[in-house]
Amino acid sequence: MRKPTHTEKLYLDFDSFFASAEQQLNPALQGRPVAVVPLDSPHTSVIAASRQAKPFGIKTGTSVAEAKQKCPDIVFIEARPDIYVKLHNRILETIERCVPIAAVRSIDEVACNLLQSEARDASGLAARIKRALHDEIGPILTCSIGISVNELLAKIAAEMDKPDGFVLLDHADLPGRLFDLELRDLPGISKGMTARLGEAGVSDIRCLWDLAPKHARAIWNSVEGERFVAALHGYAVEKPETIKRMFGHGRNLPPDWRAPEKVLQCARLLSLSAARRLRRSHYRAGAMSYTVGVRRDSRVKLEGQFRPARDDHTFLNCLNDLHAKMIAAGEMRNISSVTVVLHDLSAEEEASRDLFDTGASVRQRGQWERVSDVLDKIRVRHGSKALNLGPNNGPGNYIGSKIAFGRIPEAEDF
Repeated sequence: MRKPTHTEKLYLDFDSFFASAEQQLNPALQGRPVAVVPLDSPHTSVIAASRQAKPFGIKTGTSVAEAKQKCPDIVFIEARPDIYVKLHNRILETIERCVPIAAVRSIDEVACNLLQSEARDASGLAARIKRALHDEIGPILTCSIGISVNELLAKIAAEMDKPDGFVLLDHADLPGRLFDLELRDLPGISKGMTARLGEAGVSDIRCLWDLAPKHARAIWNSVEGERFVAALHGYAVEKPETIKRMFGHGRNLPPDWRAPEKVLQCARLLSLSAARRLRRSHYRAGAMSYTVGVRRDSRVKLEGQFRPARDDHTFLNCLNDLHAKMIAAGEMRNISSVTVVLHDLSAEEEASRDLFDTGASVRQRGQWERVSDVLDKIRVRHGSKALNLGPNNGPGNYIGSKIAFGRIPEAEDF
C-alpha cells in the first residue's frame, strides 16, 4: 500500500450550509438564529441550524417545539432544495477556477487532488479558495478546508477548526494531533460503531491507532476496518466505486397527511420521482418496497415484484396493490412517514423477454414506456407541475427532491 510523500488531498466542507445559504440570500436573516426545516409544520425537526442557533443547543434533529423553547427568537425557514442546488453549482464553478475538483461528496463537501507544487503552498491555496468564494458567493457562506496525505485525514482536518478554518495535517503531525479528538469526531464512526469499538477495548484514538489490521477487519466485520486504520496511518486508500442498488424517496408526514388516501397520494409522488431518476440513469427495476413508519419508531414494510420495468404504470399498479394489502392488514393507523424504493436493478438494455409474454403485453409495456418518456420530456421543458399521472400536490414542497448525503438532486427533480 502506497504512502504519499506529500499532502495530496484537499477537503472542503461548508459551515452550516443550508442555514448559511438562507442567510446569504436574505440579509434580514444575517446575524440571527436560523433553523431550516423540511416542512412548514410545528411537528417537524430541524435539518440545519445557523452558527447563531448552535450555542442554544439547536442542531440537526432538534424538534421545532424544543428549538422554540431553547431560543424563542429563532427563525424557521422551510428548505428550498432547488435554490441550494443552484448555489452548489455556482460554488463548484468558483472552486474549479482555483483547483480541479476530484469528487463531490455531498452538496456541501468536495475533495480535490493536489499537485506537489500546490501542496507546497497549501495555506496560500486555501486562502485563494476562500477569497474566491467570498467574492463570488458572499461573506456569510464560509467553508473549512483540510489538507492532508489522503482524503480521510483531509476530511478530519477540515473538521478540526470550524467554522471558517484551515488545518494542514502532514505525516509529521501523526498521530499526535489526532489524539485530541474523540472517536465520534472521526468520519464514519457512528454511535453504534463507537459502542462496537468499546466492546473490543478501543476507547480512544490512541487505541484505534494501535489496532492491528486484522483486528480492525474483525471489529468492522469487513475489509473497511483495515482500510480505515490504514488511511488513519496516512496510507493512500482509494474508495471502491459505489454500485447503484436502488432508487427511492421517503417523506415524514404532517398530521393532515396521515389518512390512508393521503399516504397513498404522497407515495405515488415519491414513486414517480424515483421512477424518473431510474429512467435518467438507464436502469430497470424488478421490485418495489413500500414502507410506512408508525409512532414509537416502528415500521411496516411490504414488497412487490414484477418483470424488469421502467414505466410509471407498472410502478403505480404495484404501489396500489401494496397499499391495499397494507390497509387489509390493518397497518394504516398512526402513520408518520412513508418510503417507496425501486430495487432489484438491471441495466436498461439488459431486459429479457418473459417466457409467458404475449405480443399484446409487449406492445402495452412499450406504449407505457413511451408515455413515461414523453411525460419526462414535458416536465423538463415546462416544469414539474406541467403534467403528472394523478394529483401532483404533496405535503410541503419538493416531493422526491430531498438533498441527501451523497446525492444531490438534478434540475429535472424539481
